[in-house]
Amino acid sequence: MMIPTIPTPDELLDKGFSRGKKQADLMRTQKIPKHLKGKRIEERRVITSCQVIKDKLKSILDSVPDIEDLPPFYQDYIDITVGVDDMKQALGGLNWAYSILTQLEKEYGSKIRKNPSEKATTLQKQAYGRIASVVNKIKKDLDFLDFAKANLRNMPTIDFDATTIVIAGFPNVGKSTLLNQISGADPQIANYPFTTKGIQIGHVERHWKSIQIIDTPGLLDRPVLEMNDIELNAIVALEHLADAILFIFDASETCGFGLESQYNLLKQIEKIFDNIPVIYLFNKMDLIEDTSYVEQYVDELDNSIFISAIEGEGIDKINKVLDSVKKIERNEEEEY
Repeated sequence: MMIPTIPTPDELLDKGFSRGKKQADLMRTQKIPKHLKGKRIEERRVITSCQVIKDKLKSILDSVPDIEDLPPFYQDYIDITVGVDDMKQALGGLNWAYSILTQLEKEYGSKIRKNPSEKATTLQKQAYGRIASVVNKIKKDLDFLDFAKANLRNMPTIDFDATTIVIAGFPNVGKSTLLNQISGADPQIANYPFTTKGIQIGHVERHWKSIQIIDTPGLLDRPVLEMNDIELNAIVALEHLADAILFIFDASETCGFGLESQYNLLKQIEKIFDNIPVIYLFNKMDLIEDTSYVEQYVDELDNSIFISAIEGEGIDKINKVLDSVKKIERNEEEEY
């Protein structure tokens, strides 16, 4: 999400009042009847100051898309990262300020025109005081949007038209190696809240079909019961995307986790992604001599592929499976 540079209240006021002074100085050079000139100068100063500040607020509001119009994945992403309610409240603060400044612009423009010229300066100062009060009241909203800008700057770019595969499994089971093998190139690395390294996104075109492969280090690699609520919400966000899951076992157990623990993690993930097909990949088979132990954890032979990602063995079989994955049609509004 591209949020523009967020000014501080002082920066907003300095810009507005500075532009107001310039316009007032221009009015002084014009031939205006003496009894009207003072009023015209101060009226222009107030109106210009309000308009400059309002224009900046509007540019911020216009640049931030309506959160309800975003795909559910991004709604969840924003909620996990900075909080949707807090974002709405901050934007609401800017809308409030815009509305009040519009009222002040009309109110003091009218007052200055209707009152004697000698009162124009006093009314202008009153207007500036109220303008400053309004802008200072949205300091917390501007601060929050500046925080949101920093944290949402690297929000991952998702291809919602592509078939999406999510990779899961314990650390060091070969997820990144597999991702590189399938995508054939270094994957895009994008920040994702509550993962240790950010999500990795690989892309591949097969038979005119776009496939997007997502690996989430530090998220889908530990028991669900050990996750906090925020991590669970992050998984739910991924559920909006996944058309299939590649669950990778380290058959050699050299990752430091036994097959039983890996199998338990698989079953927990299957409960979360209960409507999404899961393909079992048994990796590092080049290190295995006796496969009978591994076969205890094969639920369905037709749904299991034995591979060595580092050697490139079994990748063709995975690609054939990926070719058969169908995009899940989701009613995004009902789902969210």
